[in-house]
Amino acid sequence: MTRVLAITNQKGGVGKTTTSVNLAAGLVRAGKRVLLVDLDPQGNATMGSGIDKRALNTSVYQVLLGLCTAQTTRLRSEAGGYDVLPANRDLAGAEVELVQLEHRETRLKSALLPIAAEYDFVILDCPPSLNMLTVNGLAVADAVMIPMQCEYYALEGLSDLVNTIKKIRQHLNPKLEIEGLLRTMYDPRNTLALQVSAQLQTHFGAKVYTTVIPRNVRLAEAPSYGAPAVNFDQACKGSQAYIALASELLSRCQLQAAA
Repeated sequence: MTRVLAITNQKGGVGKTTTSVNLAAGLVRAGKRVLLVDLDPQGNATMGSGIDKRALNTSVYQVLLGLCTAQTTRLRSEAGGYDVLPANRDLAGAEVELVQLEHRETRLKSALLPIAAEYDFVILDCPPSLNMLTVNGLAVADAVMIPMQCEYYALEGLSDLVNTIKKIRQHLNPKLEIEGLLRTMYDPRNTLALQVSAQLQTHFGAKVYTTVIPRNVRLAEAPSYGAPAVNFDQACKGSQAYIALASELLSRCQLQAAA
């Protein structure tokens, strides 16, 4: 059964795209069929998967507006081993145009319906804001993975995001749940990081992933080579952490299925 996972946080710079791309590649390494949907107009997940966003004929923008289908728009990431529904700057215009359309919050859900069963996981890389693109992602998702840095402002943003998820659950998607909180860019030498990490575990318990993503230069370098770090340099600490995250996610899914 397909699991749709939205990678989201209203705060920028917390590693959403890095997580989306490397988790997708990590799941492929575990033998899973994966579709990565780039919902950010910056198109970083598209470029990080080795696909040139400047050369796209169609993108998720046209899919959301009903001008083409997800089947004809998806591309293969040779560097990652998964399929991509790509994005570019055109997507910035979708925010305004979607407002005028019927069923504007569920257009992505309708677009993915014909192809979702072809995949074990659909990963949605959401933009760093609560706009119509993020709402479309949350409306179709089974669960939300929240990457976050262990710093003071992250806790404030987290409470806003949890409230947003509650509203989406009430009005659009009653099945939506928090899959887990992922600590990113983690530096155990930082006292504040340790304190915030402890607070997260106190408040969210088992929802906090055991896997922690460290600060790692190779994770930052990999996009410039158009490949997930998991494949670009499997031996680095960042890649090993994302491979471990994919394994932890699969274990959680097995436990949920057995429950």
